[in-house]
Amino acid sequence: MRELTEQEIVRREKLDEIKKVCNPYPDSFKRTHTLKEAKVLEDGVKDVKLAGRLIFMRKMGKLSFAKIRDLEGDMQLEFKIDLLGEEKYTFFKKQIDTGDFIGAEGEVFTTQTGEKTLRVHSFTFLGKALRPLPEKFHGLVDTELKYRQRYVDLITNEESRRVFLGRSKLYAFIHKYLNEHGFLEVETPILQTAVCGAAAKPFYTHHNALDLDCNLRIAPETYLKQCIAAGYDRVYEVAKCFRNEGMDPQHLQEFTQVEWYASYWNFEDNMRFYQDFIKSLLMELLGTTKVEYQGVTLDFGKDDWDKINYTEEMKKIFGFDFLDVEDPKELKDKIVERKLFSYEDLEDYKSVSQIVDFVYKKKIRENIVQPTIMYNYPAMLIPLARRNDNDDRLIDVFQVVACGCELCKAYSELVNPITQRKTFEDQLKAKAQGDDETMDLDEGFMLAMEQGMPPISGLGFGIDRLMMLIYDQPSIRDVVLFPLMKPDSKNTNEKKED
Repeated sequence: MRELTEQEIVRREKLDEIKKVCNPYPDSFKRTHTLKEAKVLEDGVKDVKLAGRLIFMRKMGKLSFAKIRDLEGDMQLEFKIDLLGEEKYTFFKKQIDTGDFIGAEGEVFTTQTGEKTLRVHSFTFLGKALRPLPEKFHGLVDTELKYRQRYVDLITNEESRRVFLGRSKLYAFIHKYLNEHGFLEVETPILQTAVCGAAAKPFYTHHNALDLDCNLRIAPETYLKQCIAAGYDRVYEVAKCFRNEGMDPQHLQEFTQVEWYASYWNFEDNMRFYQDFIKSLLMELLGTTKVEYQGVTLDFGKDDWDKINYTEEMKKIFGFDFLDVEDPKELKDKIVERKLFSYEDLEDYKSVSQIVDFVYKKKIRENIVQPTIMYNYPAMLIPLARRNDNDDRLIDVFQVVACGCELCKAYSELVNPITQRKTFEDQLKAKAQGDDETMDLDEGFMLAMEQGMPPISGLGFGIDRLMMLIYDQPSIRDVVLFPLMKPDSKNTNEKKED
């Protein structure tokens, strides 16, 4: 078992003393106000009952001060021996530590230094913390420890509280905005039997009761489209998705994806809707459409965002019409011949679509700073998108990119079942070439499509990546409450010793 520190031993001794006076873990406390509400009360308001975690204490002779905190606010408390009585005041000074929870009742006033304070007439002990908070209230500075012990991070770091309060507000806004625009929220399966909806490697598992191999959802797309086929006019989901791929500051294997689909829209309708959505979201969260991200000011408030024609720009980079190339080796040869990349750079990319996407990310996406709409994509990249009426090698797609980061992807959906089956078959060919991010031929989805679908446009975006940008965070882990971590070696050793 882990050896206790001196402070932890002292706190356990205090717990034993508290048990002699009261229950150190009572079942409830009736508050009259949250701390945020109490901070705006007029001076002189009496019988105010507050509760929170003690994060600061200054114990003196007959007068002491403390500060309690919850997620949205904090409040100073004043303790006087002549109001509490010697016994209660001594209990406060000797047995209570920072990190403990208390409830306090009293009168609101403002100190000479201008701080709103509760003059405590009585208090109730609400919970003993057996481990101390980080020293000097600087919070956790060890990044890995912040991710492992997010609860301590949120207690001690104001910036972390701002980010995760913002995340909750973002969820509330998404539901409110989409509901007000006629979208209905649904839930689709996380356990699935076909890898479909995105170019990604899945996680696999086994369903024992059905003796069935399954994959975890990589995207909710095909099920949401089945809802459209069933008669939903506009539908959306806030979906946990899982992709068994590499980790970097912009990617986690478990992430939250929002997807919405609207009957009778095309991708241009979705483009306008998304721009209005983002502007409204930023005004709600930040009060401005300008975002400060890693030293750069991004302006989302412009009427006309920058636009780049994907296919035409890629033709300029390649120096030839890459849409005519179907063989991966031929495409690699042409790229190396023009000294764009080496064979070593291209080694991990097996299909034409993978190679094209790699070149785009390195030559175009990395260099985009201001919010930019990418459009006119090659059909090989997205098998679920509608082919362009004038050139079936192209698809009616757009993406929004800012600071080299993809913020959303949307397109006019492919609803022709004949074409859809062929694109799935092309995916199987790419899989045979070694591309392990291709989609399966989803027969369940094909049945729904053959039943008939109206024109549709859908859009998807990752909440985590959007949070990074809005709240100026360098890593996606900084906006996820509990990111998956390797086992802590210390904890592993403790378990073995137990």
